Amino acid sequence: MNWRRGRPGSRAERLQQRRARAFRWAIGVGAAAMVAIGLVLMFLLAQATNNRELYERNYGRLFVVNVVVATLLLVVIGWMAVRLAVRLRRGKFGSRLLVKLAAIFALVGFVPGLLIYVVSYQFVSRSIESWFDVKVESALDAGVGLGRATLDALSTDLASKTRAATSQLADVPNVTAGLTLERIRDQLAATDVVLWSANGRLIAGVGQSRFDLSPDRPSIQQLRSARTLGAVSQIEGLDDIGTGAVVNARIKVLAVVNSSNVGLLAEPRILQVTQTLPPALVANAIAVQQANREYQERALARDGLRRMYIGTLTLSLFLAVFGAVLLAVLLGNQLARPLLVLAEGVREVAAGDLSPKAALQGRDELGGLTRSFADMTQQLADARAAVHRSMDQVDASRAHLQTILDNLTTGVIVLDANGVIESTNPGATRILRAPLAAHEGRPLAGVPGLEAFAHSVQAQFDAFARGRQEHGVDHWQHSFELDTAQPGTPHNTIVLIARGAELPPASRLLVFDDITEIVSAQRVQAWGEVARRLAHEIKNPLTPIQLSAERLAVKLDGKLGPTEQALLTRSVKTIVDQVDAMKRLVNEFRDYARLPAAELRPLDLNALIDDVVHLYQSEHLPTPVRTELDARCPPIRGDAQQIRQVVHNLLLNAQDATQSRAAERPEPAPLVVVRTQWIGSARQVRMTVQDNGAGFPEHILNRAFEPYVTTKAKGTGLGLAMVKKIVDEHGARIEISNRHDGGVIQGAQVSLSFALDDNRALV
Repeated sequence: MNWRRGRPGSRAERLQQRRARAFRWAIGVGAAAMVAIGLVLMFLLAQATNNRELYERNYGRLFVVNVVVATLLLVVIGWMAVRLAVRLRRGKFGSRLLVKLAAIFALVGFVPGLLIYVVSYQFVSRSIESWFDVKVESALDAGVGLGRATLDALSTDLASKTRAATSQLADVPNVTAGLTLERIRDQLAATDVVLWSANGRLIAGVGQSRFDLSPDRPSIQQLRSARTLGAVSQIEGLDDIGTGAVVNARIKVLAVVNSSNVGLLAEPRILQVTQTLPPALVANAIAVQQANREYQERALARDGLRRMYIGTLTLSLFLAVFGAVLLAVLLGNQLARPLLVLAEGVREVAAGDLSPKAALQGRDELGGLTRSFADMTQQLADARAAVHRSMDQVDASRAHLQTILDNLTTGVIVLDANGVIESTNPGATRILRAPLAAHEGRPLAGVPGLEAFAHSVQAQFDAFARGRQEHGVDHWQHSFELDTAQPGTPHNTIVLIARGAELPPASRLLVFDDITEIVSAQRVQAWGEVARRLAHEIKNPLTPIQLSAERLAVKLDGKLGPTEQALLTRSVKTIVDQVDAMKRLVNEFRDYARLPAAELRPLDLNALIDDVVHLYQSEHLPTPVRTELDARCPPIRGDAQQIRQVVHNLLLNAQDATQSRAAERPEPAPLVVVRTQWIGSARQVRMTVQDNGAGFPEHILNRAFEPYVTTKAKGTGLGLAMVKKIVDEHGARIEISNRHDGGVIQGAQVSLSFALDDNRALV
């Protein structure tokens, strides 16, 4: 059968199919040839059993050739059985079905053949025995005896007549003996009459012998017997039966002619009469003799004949059975092949393999079924490919949406009706400072630090559900203040603006933003406006107050008593000092409110820090300043004057905090460290100012950059606020934290990170 696939296969697959087809054809042709040769040889063997000469000449060779053909068939069957056993042991699909079909066909061919063989064996054995019955043998012996008695009677009769005829030649001389011989031939109806001398010399003859130049003379023994007995007879020609020569059976009689002349010199003569036997009698005698000879020969070879027939029958059975088994394997394979193709295809489809399936080109129903299955598989493959394309599009859309969600600064959390987290985005983890992805599948209230936030969100969703039924609203919005501090870490309060909505079928969407910096910026802006107005309102009356106090002191100088003069001087000094303090405070308000825009230019941060720190490295200063500058730091873009002011403010705050801690506890030694670092992976230049003071209180960390928030008794709280404002103008990032060692605060540090991108980097 020809094979095809739903779609063109690879070159290797086509080559493999071509080889398999050629191999099957070779096996089929070889098996058919061996079966045909075996049948021909069996026919010749059967013909040889009916022809004794052919049997004797060729039976051995024919038997050997048949045995060779049977052996080849047996080898082929054994090879196929080994292949089936190997396939069955390897668990190859369809092996059991193929073995079952082959066994069924083999049994169908073997059982009837075995039955016929048993019956034929019994028939042949008994038939051969019946051929050699005692009656048949007696009849043949009687026939042979009858023929022999008849021939003997004819011979005796001719001998007596010949002896009587010798009297006619008693006184006949040799010269005239021919006429007498002619008369005797006619009387005896002989074919030949010859007169011989005693020593075997021809005297006269009539009949066929007279035409022979050298007639067949009697032997000396025959002549001696004739002289002794008076007359002898014999039958000639019957010994040539079976030699292939022409049968010329005759009776030959030799009789002594008695002469009436008495003398010592008288030579005796011998008369020879030859008479041909009747052809019918000869034919019957020959037939009986040949039948008896063959009967005796076959009777002697009875066992060999039985073995020949039984061997022929057994060989025929072997050829028939081997041919049936071979045909069973081939036909079973052909019948099982479409079923195996279908079963293999079904198994592959069940395993998810929808590649093009093999199909048969035959016109029968099974071939059509394989083609229909191949077409169905192709349609399934096309449908699955379409589904995969759709799924790829859905996955691409999902990945696109997930990429958008992952890159949103807004936090997104999807909850079920019970508040269990279904999915989150990195923005939610960053804002809430909690590993939300690790808690997916768990309640939001189970995330450490978010218990209050989860209960508030659940309350908002419950109120939203009631309000939606009553007022038809589609979302809710609310602000939250959330403390994201973990155990053992400082408090960190953030302000969130959250929005919630329902997702089908029963999920809840929570979207929120961190507006802490916005709130802080609003506060800074509000404080800036307050500072500008205070500076305007307070600065104007300060100068007249100071001038009035000084003029009063001048007018009253020398006009008062010592006590009053001292009181006046002290009061005027107090007024002037307080006015100066008010002026300084107003100037700070003015500077904070009127901070000029930064002029960004290439700036070597390390050089600027060296220049500033040089002012804080005097031997008389109680707090030394140490620098750890990274030489790899590239230039940044910044305003040198404003960055210098930032460094001054940070160093002053660090020294004040260190000195305050040193006054309470001398150890460790006061030290301020200024460090720069180039972070190539993030393309950032980071500046860090560390001290070993008391650190920031927890309630100050979240509001350290707001105006008028300070830990100093005499501070205005505008230093870090101005630093934050300058850092924002430079597009940098500032972080403030306490340094811990074993849970104990070892000081504070402030870090500034200046990012360099392709448009801002200077190298």
